[in-house]
Amino acid sequence: MNSQADVFTKLILEIFRLNGVLLAVGDRLTGPVGLSSARWQVLGVVEHGPISVAHVARTMGLTRQTVRQTAEGLFKDGFIVYADNPHHRRSRLMELTPKGRAALDDVAQRQAQWASHVVANQDLAALNETFGRLHQLRQLLETSEETNADETQSSESDG
Repeated sequence: MNSQADVFTKLILEIFRLNGVLLAVGDRLTGPVGLSSARWQVLGVVEHGPISVAHVARTMGLTRQTVRQTAEGLFKDGFIVYADNPHHRRSRLMELTPKGRAALDDVAQRQAQWASHVVANQDLAALNETFGRLHQLRQLLETSEETNADETQSSESDG
């Protein structure tokens, strides 16, 4: 491997470790209101308006089955309700309930306090640069994955 690939591999592994830490913190922040990091992520998409499980899955880069399981728990616990979808009979739309709204508001306050504490001594320009580079990397990988998927489909249909 070349040095760029080595550094990129180290970066990926560090992001995986960071993701684990963020999920654990998220679980701690959301636990008092009956949520988890996974439930918080789904509610964070649903709060923008009625949306299908499939659309949430695409938005978050998750499988429909994962989102469906999370949504069922949110429904059973009263954080969301299902509504008819005028565009698709079998794909109901998830909507936030007042309980879901209250939970998100509580978690947002906890998260803001936590974030302020964590970055209190960090340089704003460095944080913005880090965000920008991670955003560019995600876009690069998404484009690369779309290209690879297109090439795979094309070679499968040729064969």
